[in-house]
Amino acid sequence: MIAMAMREKAVVVGVATEGLPVGEVHADLDELCALLDTAGADVVARLVQKRGAPDPATFLGRGKVSELKDLVSESGAGLVAFDADLTPAQVHHLEEGLPEGVKVLDRAAVILDIFALRARTREAKLQVELAQLEYLLPRLTRRWQHLSRQAGGIGTRGVGETQLEIDRRVIKRRITLLRRELQRVAKERVVQRRRRQGFPSVALVGYTNAGKSALFEQLTRESTVVENRLFATLDPLVRRAALEGGLVVAVADTVGFIRKLPHQLVASFRATLLEAASADVLIHVVDVSHPRFQEHLRVGEEVLESLGVDPASCLVALNKVDLLTEEWPDPPAGRRSVFVSARTGYGLSALRQAMTDELVKRGVVDVLRVSLQAPAELSQALERRDLVGRRFSGEGVEFYLRRR
Repeated sequence: MIAMAMREKAVVVGVATEGLPVGEVHADLDELCALLDTAGADVVARLVQKRGAPDPATFLGRGKVSELKDLVSESGAGLVAFDADLTPAQVHHLEEGLPEGVKVLDRAAVILDIFALRARTREAKLQVELAQLEYLLPRLTRRWQHLSRQAGGIGTRGVGETQLEIDRRVIKRRITLLRRELQRVAKERVVQRRRRQGFPSVALVGYTNAGKSALFEQLTRESTVVENRLFATLDPLVRRAALEGGLVVAVADTVGFIRKLPHQLVASFRATLLEAASADVLIHVVDVSHPRFQEHLRVGEEVLESLGVDPASCLVALNKVDLLTEEWPDPPAGRRSVFVSARTGYGLSALRQAMTDELVKRGVVDVLRVSLQAPAELSQALERRDLVGRRFSGEGVEFYLRRR
């Protein structure tokens, strides 16, 4: 774990290759800095190297490793984070070339650490532990400290091969147990979902820190964890919300997406993501004020496609318009989009109406207009449907009915 009582100093490192310009590398490092801040570390320096391809042994060239060593010594950093996936051998060689005790982490390790910090429910903790162990297993080396004495952190000094083999068996057994337990928890979630099936379902998805939790709070008028932090929400939250016309729905806030999300986490959280993907309406929340919002939209759509969801079927909530200082960008082509601000409330009425329209258009909800003179129509309709909302007018009542 990175997080400590006192914040740790970190250096971030990136490599600019032929297909990845220096400007994009610095933008990627900005995101890595935000991840480290969330994990509890202060970035004190950054290092970027231009080369045709990463070095297979040390990721950086030999001269840059020496430069990195000097930078770490001068800054007093105890942690070096790379915006890439490092092999166990690369981590080993880098730590051998750096001052004693300096940890080397790749992007996946940083994200896993944040997930461990943010997990609150039993299911989320199980999912994160499974992902961490699957990440750790191929990285056990002689530098690894025995599990019974392991105090947190990756790459600490360690023991001989015999103990390593014991630890590998312990981890493999634990992975098997975690998978079984998560299967049981998934079955419990199916039962809970059936209990909520009386209401149409809506799920908020999108890049981390896009404002999903703030939008969730506005829609449900519930106080949730709303922070300007990455991965503030790991555990799915479900609350009821009233849309335009009195239609009541169950709204879920879900874990955020991010570029290069570790495949171990995608696998561990797949059941949770699939549940969100099965909602009647998906709202893809995008921070339209972010300079890379189009890339964030693309990353989210790639994750949705991997779950079998057609991105074109999602409503797109272009959030944080209150932070735009220039002309508003064009909405994404082929997507039904609504400009909103979860902070000020701008556009929320239009978003609620769009959600209602989608539920009706998709046949999830039927609208029955009953005049004050013919109330018997409702009784007949309720024999086959559930009442999920109503709206009064001078001519009668509009009832929203969900098919059983």
